Amino acid sequence: MFPDMKRLFISALAIITSAVILFTGFTAEAANGREINSKYEEITAYLKSCPSPGVGAVGGDWLIMGLARGGCLDEKTAEAYYKDVEKYVKGKNSAYLHRSKVTENVRVALALTAIGKNPEIVAGRNLLEPIADLSFVRKQGFNGSVWSLIALDSLQYEIPSNPKAKELTTRDLLIGDILDAQSEGGGWDINGVGADPDMTAMAVQALAPYTSKPEVRQAIEKALAVLSEKQLENGSFNTYGEDTPESCAQVIVALGSIGVNCESDERFLKKGNSPIDGLMSFSTENGFEHLKGEGFNQMATEQGYYALVSYQRLTSGKTSLYDMCDLLLPYDVNFDGRVNINDATLIQKQVARLVELNLRATKIADVNRSGKIDINDATDTQKKAAGYEGY
Repeated sequence: MFPDMKRLFISALAIITSAVILFTGFTAEAANGREINSKYEEITAYLKSCPSPGVGAVGGDWLIMGLARGGCLDEKTAEAYYKDVEKYVKGKNSAYLHRSKVTENVRVALALTAIGKNPEIVAGRNLLEPIADLSFVRKQGFNGSVWSLIALDSLQYEIPSNPKAKELTTRDLLIGDILDAQSEGGGWDINGVGADPDMTAMAVQALAPYTSKPEVRQAIEKALAVLSEKQLENGSFNTYGEDTPESCAQVIVALGSIGVNCESDERFLKKGNSPIDGLMSFSTENGFEHLKGEGFNQMATEQGYYALVSYQRLTSGKTSLYDMCDLLLPYDVNFDGRVNINDATLIQKQVARLVELNLRATKIADVNRSGKIDINDATDTQKKAAGYEGY
């Protein structure tokens, strides 16, 4: 009997050991989750207490966008921000918010989209119009192309006409600009020869919706390899001689944009530390510091916050940070604020090639997310309009 008892004891010991390992891992994971949630709540409270945000790179557009995408922006603050944007645009008396930086328009457009306002009509101006001017976009190099593409794809905006443009922007041209700027090593930087984590991550964010294109998929795979290689042992990233929370933030957003969980993907775990761990290492009261030992920094806090929003959106199964099509009413193909037989009919016409839906309508018309628009989408829309249970 002794050998059998011994085997039984060994088996029981193995089960207990496995349980301890599993429990310990679960506890560590849960503890990290609690830390992230606690930091998220802390920064949310701080940002909501800030003075009424207006147009601006710090304490303004990004703050609004982050809170809105996190579902934490109150209507009063959103309306106050929108009024400030209207006032700002009227003061400029132009759709061009800066004489050489398209990112000024992009930043405001993203914030407006996040709060459900239309950047195509603000104080009589179309804030997407400068994006249609390719020469203007290129004044900021490939960075202009990166952010222009992000803005256009945030709600599948059509590229407007622009009589000032010598060459009209297209999505293919923007993608081409970004791919052409990728270094041989697989990354991006302002000099076109290295791999700055921030710029590399931003390029991935812009290219994320186009992974069905082989050349884009290959470029992203190379970029991920470079980012993984450059990640430090504490989980953060070094940019031009310093590791910063902003670099961690951009990588977290980039990974979230392609559906990669930075807390579990082995490529981005260095000695058990993830980009989230890298970001949290810069934690200070109410937010993050830009460099360790310097204390609270507003810009670092806003970027770190929307990175946490991005991560939480990924883990809760929501659309990515910059994919704001979740704000559209499902099944409302004609954008009239209602779902009825007209929407189903429009889908049928698209299937029969009697009409050509624009990008935004196409996104909604694929109601079953099959990747194509067919009669099944029209049928599902009819059932939704008729009030069928489950639709």
